[in-house]
Order: sequence, then C-alpha cells, then structure tokens
Amino acid sequence: MIDLHSHSNISDGLLSPAELVAHAASHGVRMLALTDHDDIDGLAEARLAAKVHGIQLVNGVEISVTWKKRTLHIVGLNIAPENEALKNALSTVKHGRLERAKLMALGLEKAGIHGSFEAAAANAAQSILTRMHFARFLVERRYAKDTKSVFKKYLVKGKPGFVDHQWMSLEAAVSLIVNSGGEAVLAHPGRYDIRRTNMLLLLEEFRALGGAAIEVVTGSHTPPQFIEYAKYAQLFGLRASQGSDYHGKGISFMEMGRLPALPSNCVPVWQNWPQMSEMLVKA
Repeated sequence: MIDLHSHSNISDGLLSPAELVAHAASHGVRMLALTDHDDIDGLAEARLAAKVHGIQLVNGVEISVTWKKRTLHIVGLNIAPENEALKNALSTVKHGRLERAKLMALGLEKAGIHGSFEAAAANAAQSILTRMHFARFLVERRYAKDTKSVFKKYLVKGKPGFVDHQWMSLEAAVSLIVNSGGEAVLAHPGRYDIRRTNMLLLLEEFRALGGAAIEVVTGSHTPPQFIEYAKYAQLFGLRASQGSDYHGKGISFMEMGRLPALPSNCVPVWQNWPQMSEMLVKA
C-alpha cells in the first residue's frame, strides 16, 4: 500500500508519470513516491494523475552520488520541486549524464557495436540518458537476452560500455534534499559491493550529514536482507523505508503492490507524515 521508490520514463522507467500512477493504483498502492534518477520533471504530471486515482503522491528524486569511488543512490522524499538549488544541481547532473552517454557509446563503438548513442537517445526521448537506455538497445539488437545480462556483459566496470563517472558527493546530495525540505534515504543498500566495515562507515557518515532513513524492504533485497538492514537502521537510529524500485514490466525486481511489511523492529520513515492521516481518512 506504500511504495516510496519508483521510476517513470522521465528517467529510465517504461511508463509515463501518469501511467505509472495509474499502474500503482491498479495494484493497490495508496501512497507512491516518484523518484526518478536525478530528475524531478515528472512530478507535476504524476500529481495530477494521483488526484484522479486517489493516491497520495510523495515528491521524490533519486540522486546519484560518488562515495569512496563507488556509485550510491540517495532517495529524497517530500522534497520541494520548486527549490532553485535543487533544480540547478539536477540540471548540472543531467548535463554530466549526457557527456557520460557519449563516452559509453564511444566504448561500444570500439567493441563493434554501432549506433548506440542515437538509439539510446531516441529511447530516452526528452528524458535523461541512463545506462538502462543503452541496455534496452543492446537487448533489442540481441547482444544479450535481457537487461540484467547486458549490464554484466557490457556496462559494468571492465566492460566496453563502462564509463567511470564522478557523481555528486554524499554531503552535497543529502544537503540538497534536506535544504529542500525533504528526507534523505539510502537506497537499496544491499546492492552495493560494500563489506560490513564500509557499510558501518557509510551509515555513520550518512547519519552525521543529516540522513534520515535506509531502504529496508526494496525490490532487490532478499528476505534475509530485510532483517539485516532493519538491524542497521536500528543500530544507527535511522528510520526504515520501502519501495519496489519499479521501472516497468520485464525490467523490475518486483511488481508494485507486492512489498512485504517492514520488520516489526523498524520505525517507518512515514510515521509522522501528514499524508498518512489524509490517506487513513480517505480509507
């Protein structure tokens, strides 16, 4: 009923913001956060659709950061889309993504894969260019059977389409979210190649910078990871978030409306949100 991590075609999802909201509603979701990668352009459309479908929409974004030479993602919830500092920073990131995409295409060109930039750009239309747009092109051309295989074969470190990119710092991302009135959430921590020592360092720094929560239940986590990251949240006094990380049929870890409940020892990130009262009244 609560899904705080999803993507539209403004970033690398398949559905438009309005279609995504309709899809969420049809699967029983009552509160949805649209958290496109480094982009908030879909929020206005999603908000109009949310009114039509009776869903509580949470303004969100997923910001890419570089931490100890690793790429991490920080979700911002309840951000103010009109915040000028946030808009300007995301515009800069969008330009950086375009430059990265050109370098990715160059690497694939050297590997004998031609026309990837043009195809990825057409796939993205007016949205930001992401690795997923390249992945879809490579699947369409049958260089791999699915997007997961594409990433392993072409788009991760050591492969032809990989480009080492310097994203925003953790401090900058958390600051942007907090200063726009939002709450910073460490997204899908189980997906990062980080051992326990570095995870402890990351969470300590994240909390010190003003981080509010950690995704405990998310589409890419296993049931044992739900328990593991609930313990991390408790250890650092962080609240717990949940989200499907839905991108669209065939490319998502989990369908909307199928998230299990947070472990009982978690304090939900939404506990004191005014939207919860509104949602319960409508129920």
